[in-house]
Formats: sequence, structure tokens, C-alpha cells
Amino acid sequence: MSATYREAVGVFDSSEALDAAVFALETHGFDRAAFSLLASEEAVEHRLGQRYRLVREMEDNMAAPRDTFYSRISRLEATYLPAPALAAIGGLMFAGGSVALPAVIAAGGGFVLGAALGGLIHQHHAARVREQLERGGLLLWVGLRDAAQEDKALEILRAQGGHDVHVHEARA
Repeated sequence: MSATYREAVGVFDSSEALDAAVFALETHGFDRAAFSLLASEEAVEHRLGQRYRLVREMEDNMAAPRDTFYSRISRLEATYLPAPALAAIGGLMFAGGSVALPAVIAAGGGFVLGAALGGLIHQHHAARVREQLERGGLLLWVGLRDAAQEDKALEILRAQGGHDVHVHEARA
């Protein structure tokens, strides 16, 4: 026998509106792990064997693949923190003694590697946002624990500009 759970669903017309909705949900007691987004178009096609024309076709499709939600702040951290961290690690590898030039080279290499990693994260996010906006918006699912959370989630999603806001029941 499979368990059921409830989710609030909302579609947003911009990344900023989606981020604002999640921030509002978090400040009202929702756990970050409760949020998920529609995966890339490629992942959807791979899992379901077909492309979707509109995001709304995926809203209540329990088989639709999902991605973890990362806020704008998390994406900025992923973009900018690896570069200095890898640079510092590179520098520490050669710390001490008179190996200043190798330390500088290692730090520079770490910085370049970190910046490239951050750029890839940004490109992946931007591509997913672009493809979903072209198909009707950014789809957000919010896992719900109880009826009070359900009411609060619907209120917040609507207040932050969400459309097609509703709750559905799914099987785990």
C-alpha cells in the first residue's frame, strides 16, 4: 500500500517572483526540502518519453522529474564561493618556505576552476528558466505537512504572483 501526500502547486512568470514566493514560504515555517521544481526539458523527455508543450501539462503529473530548488542566494554562493575557496586551497598547498610562485600559480588555477564551476551552475539554471518561461512559467511544488500549511502555502503562492495555484494529492 502506498502512502499519499499533498502538495501545493504554483506557476510563476519570473525567477524573481519564484524566489520571493519561496522566501515568504521559508519565513512562514516551510522547510527548504519541501520545494521542488520541474527538471529540464531534456530530463522530462527522457523520463516520460515525450516533450511537453506547456508547463501546466506537468503540474499534476506525478511522474514528472523534479529538481531541488536553489534560491538566488544559493546560486550566487555556488557561483562565487568555489573560486576563492579553491584559490585558498591551492595557495595553502604551497604555503611556507620560499615557493611563492607555485603558490600563486596554484591559487590562480583554483580560482579559474571555481569560476568555471560557478559559470556552469549559472548556465544550467538560466537554460531551465528560459525553457520553462517559454512554456508558460516556472513550476513550483511545495510539500505540505498539514491543513494549516496548505492554507498558508496557497495564500503565499497567490500573494507572490503565482497562477494555477492549487493543491493536489499524490502517492509516494
